[in-house]
Amino acid sequence: MPSAGDSLIEDIEDMVSSSDPTPHERQAARKSIIPRSRRRKEQLNNEELQTDSLIPGTQKIWMKTWGCSHNSSDGEYMAGQLAASGYKMTDDPTEADLWVLNSCTVKNPAEDHFRNSIKKAQEQQKKVVVAGCVPQAQPRMDYLKGLSIIGVQQIDRVVEVVDEAVKGHSVRLLGQKKDGGKRLGGARLDLPKIRRNPLIEIISINTGCLNACTYCKTKHARGDLASYPIEELVERARQSFQEGVCEIWLTSEDTGAYGRDIGTDLPTLLWKLVEEIPEGAMLRLGMTNPPYILEHLEEMAKILNHPRVYAFLHVPVQSASDSVLMDMKREYCINDFKRVVDFLKERVPGITIATDIICGFPGETEEDFQETLDLVKCYRFPSLFINQFYPRPGTPAAKMEQVAAHVKKQRTKELSQLFHSYNPYDHKVGERQHVLVTEESFDAQYYVAHNKFYEQVLVPKRPEFKGKMIEVDIYEAGKHFMRGRPVDDGKLFTPSIAAPLQKGEVSGLVQSHIANGIHGPPPVSAPSLWSFGSYSLDRETVKMLGIGLTLAVAILAFVVEKLC
Repeated sequence: MPSAGDSLIEDIEDMVSSSDPTPHERQAARKSIIPRSRRRKEQLNNEELQTDSLIPGTQKIWMKTWGCSHNSSDGEYMAGQLAASGYKMTDDPTEADLWVLNSCTVKNPAEDHFRNSIKKAQEQQKKVVVAGCVPQAQPRMDYLKGLSIIGVQQIDRVVEVVDEAVKGHSVRLLGQKKDGGKRLGGARLDLPKIRRNPLIEIISINTGCLNACTYCKTKHARGDLASYPIEELVERARQSFQEGVCEIWLTSEDTGAYGRDIGTDLPTLLWKLVEEIPEGAMLRLGMTNPPYILEHLEEMAKILNHPRVYAFLHVPVQSASDSVLMDMKREYCINDFKRVVDFLKERVPGITIATDIICGFPGETEEDFQETLDLVKCYRFPSLFINQFYPRPGTPAAKMEQVAAHVKKQRTKELSQLFHSYNPYDHKVGERQHVLVTEESFDAQYYVAHNKFYEQVLVPKRPEFKGKMIEVDIYEAGKHFMRGRPVDDGKLFTPSIAAPLQKGEVSGLVQSHIANGIHGPPPVSAPSLWSFGSYSLDRETVKMLGIGLTLAVAILAFVVEKLC
């Protein structure tokens, strides 16, 4: 071998001397070598190889949501986080590996459907994760034993819960989110989500309420009022419009109470949101109880007259009898409700007032019910949600003396007959209206549009109409809808400032143009980017880095094994 003072080796072959064994000799020598026993390796070879079905993030998930638009928004957020984590969301429950059941506790039938779905999933050997108001309010119910639960304020941790459920573990996250001891509105608004309708963004402005209605189970789940800051809500709306949304729904258990816990109010929020709405896009306000809207009537009338806000308000009355309202602890009298309706109908011509009525509340007499009938005859509400009273476990109303079942059914039937005795839209036949097309009808035969008063107008199902503001002539009216014929020379107006996401596409993934403070839509051809501090990577780069990292780990494992 050369010494340290000899010339440098030009090639690795120069290191082989004549005394070294030849390759042939090396190969022959291997026959006399007895390999060392590797018990761990043999054990692994004897085990049945596991498929990736037990690796969290690779399964198919089916999600079912019952109840209000707040629950729908929670469902969209959970679906978005699961999809962003690698799970595949499916519309077919039979092909899913796990079901996420997002429940509603308002009425017995909704909970019955929820319970039956759990049973069905278990019969089909599906893994189950439950969410929503039922498990939050009653986590110790027998039929929930052994199931993983996501609390209504813990939806940002749905991936953790599903991961554990996939492994066969039971996890329950039911706590409330707090900051310095103060209860927060819930999960962050900037989480990934999959919109059921890519054109419509549902924003929960607060959770919980200030009331303690004696029949309400939702209060047990959602708790006291907790509002989101205005700036977070405005940013969520801004991001939604950047993703092609053309209609925003504001939702909560009581939108009228918004801000009372954080030193602001609903009109202040609405004026800030109106500044962000593109021309032709629309804002729909959710349900508000009479007590908290009374002091804002002047401002609310101005806002509802704004061209980019639907002249629509959902104000539940529940009963026209003051004695029943008192037993319900609704904190208003019937004259308060009438004042709200009369004022808005005068200041916002054509406004749609929707309301709710409970038939057969404990203690309701024939005289009480007659007052409710008279209210409906007077106002002829175009949208009326009629509910037969169901006692919910754990509520004060469940302990009250109940109205006989056949009486409740009869009153529900009588009120329904009254509601169907008038047609609220007959006088609108012949009108020319501008409508925003956002949905498809249940029978898939029409597109569904809404005019300024959030009245439903069915229009021909032409692809170019979806997501557009169009002009139509009303030629037919039904109980719940009108039919519109597009004006021949009418122009289509596109309110969206960007192309809408595809159905099932995840919203809310951080994109570099937003991270860098650019609030306009990204170029159509620009790839979506992930941002890490000042560095940005497109999807393909991230994928290739992932593949490279996987290979590196595999090579390292191989080298370690050889060294051992």
